Amino acid sequence: MSFKELDELDKRILEILSTSCNESYRQVAKQLNVHPTTIIQRVNNLETKGYIRGYRAHMDYQRLGFDYMGLVNIYADNVLSVQERLCEIPQVVAVFDITGESDCLAWIACVDREEFSSVVKSINAIPNVRKTNTSIILDIKKDPYEFVPHIF
Repeated sequence: MSFKELDELDKRILEILSTSCNESYRQVAKQLNVHPTTIIQRVNNLETKGYIRGYRAHMDYQRLGFDYMGLVNIYADNVLSVQERLCEIPQVVAVFDITGESDCLAWIACVDREEFSSVVKSINAIPNVRKTNTSIILDIKKDPYEFVPHIF
């Protein structure tokens, strides 16, 4: 699937929802000058086709107290099994399957240094992990959750 398959109305709906999903269908319909039923049908279709995977609040991890965040490059023998185990760790924000020197990358968020150390050690203890290389995140200058794709 590609955004090229979407018509202009679908793209505009995605644009509105990606910047704020708090608006009612009626409000979105009014902005786009269409009937609310059309918006409901279009949003349901976008969800069914997987363009919209869910809705959630955008949270500031640092304000919530997750002052120890890091990116852990992981070198593994069985990447798929390691990635599955990484996804089970509550402090893992994201797991990226990447190319390059390491096999995957985990973004972790912890409330203190002890928890951070424990999570990195638990990652190293996962079977098939050969080694890790951890970078501490000092600050987030552009939050990935604020990314709005340029399809509009």
